Amino acid sequence: MSFRDFYGNAELVRQLRESVAHGRVPQSMIFAGPKGAGKYTLALMLARAVNCQQPIETDGLPDYCGHCSNCERIGEAEKLEELAAAAVDAREEMRDVDKKETRILIQTHPDVLIVPPDPPQLMIKIGQVKHVIHAANYRPPIEAKRAFAIFTSSAFMKEAANSLLKVLEEPPERMSIILLAENPQELLPTIRSRALTYRLHALPVTELETLIAERRPQISARDRALVARLAEGAVGRALNFDLDANLASRQDALVLLRSALREPDYTQMFKTTESYKAGADGQEKMVNLLRALNALLEDLLLIVAGVGIQIRNTDLNNELTKLADGVTIDWIEGAARATAQVETGMRRNLLRSLSIDAMTASMSVN
Repeated sequence: MSFRDFYGNAELVRQLRESVAHGRVPQSMIFAGPKGAGKYTLALMLARAVNCQQPIETDGLPDYCGHCSNCERIGEAEKLEELAAAAVDAREEMRDVDKKETRILIQTHPDVLIVPPDPPQLMIKIGQVKHVIHAANYRPPIEAKRAFAIFTSSAFMKEAANSLLKVLEEPPERMSIILLAENPQELLPTIRSRALTYRLHALPVTELETLIAERRPQISARDRALVARLAEGAVGRALNFDLDANLASRQDALVLLRSALREPDYTQMFKTTESYKAGADGQEKMVNLLRALNALLEDLLLIVAGVGIQIRNTDLNNELTKLADGVTIDWIEGAARATAQVETGMRRNLLRSLSIDAMTASMSVN
């Protein structure tokens, strides 16, 4: 695998490769874009390109060989979810006194540190940032030309964000810090001002459909068109899209919308929300529900605005059109705020089923 295998955002990739060619890789960067756009993949590619022991050229620009020791060990971090789950399991096996002091970090190469959000709040915590600060200030690269620290989430606890700001104000000479963000506005303005932002743009639906047809030929043309729209322009999401799981989450989200807009007894809503329990599986299910609900709200907004032809959930056009009857832009804005409040509440371990019930009640027009 090399830069030539990265699909889309060719201009951004070219800029990064030119920075490698001139030895001017920024010390602080933000890779911004939707989930599945390739932010993490691109960050690891950059780390490999900078530290490849047998660098090559493709299309006249620096690339990495993929076979040297540095490339292989950095590449092992591609299995982020698997590695993070193993780290969490290892922490659970510790004594309680040690467990409290242990933060989740991924390091398949001694000079490339991956910092995922730490459960159960799924936020970057002060202990993780302190580890990066120590490496930046007191531990020069051992086997690499340049060290990298990659934060895979923009959700920082306040103290952690303030600590990160300190290291960005005086960035280390031989380390690059990369922040991955779906929404850069979650980061402190002072952090954003001290980092160079690279935006990964969404790909057109037609391009994604073509790519899905090539890489996932088993998907029918009808489902392919739906997946291309629901992937929100993100290549990674399109190629790994679990349509069945998405449709299940979307069905639950529709129940909430019907309860808020059409059915005041909430019977079906309670049957749905009682399945959203605690635990890691419940958390993932909750995230998928909120993502599906936001997508439906966006489609309602498009219909209300008179551009329903642009909706993502094309197979629900008739039902969404009926739900949109009488709905105002102010209501949609309020519903989006209510959804955002639940997302924030997830980080405080609020009871999920009650959070969803309260959100739906606040959205009710009855």
